[in-house]
Amino acid sequence: MYVILTTKPDEFRTIMGDGVVLIESYDYIFYGRKRANFTIAEIVDADRITIVEDEPPHIVNKVPCKMFESFDTVEEARAELNVLTHFGSMDIELRAV
Repeated sequence: MYVILTTKPDEFRTIMGDGVVLIESYDYIFYGRKRANFTIAEIVDADRITIVEDEPPHIVNKVPCKMFESFDTVEEARAELNVLTHFGSMDIELRAV
């Protein structure tokens, strides 16, 4: 199963632990400014994904993998990421990292 994980600078970061394999990663550029990073990852053998807030008190959330929308293929995840990150003629770019 594949999922889309998000990290937003100065807000929170998603940590891929054991059993989560990075497939590809993109910076989300909105009107010339990086606003987020999206990672397509494969869940191989993990029960939870860790999300850590950047600001004190650095709250740690361990979210069950079943809470994330999942996709059967990388292509399905890419298509969903494209839908999520584009709107009309706005100046938006997904830049491969």
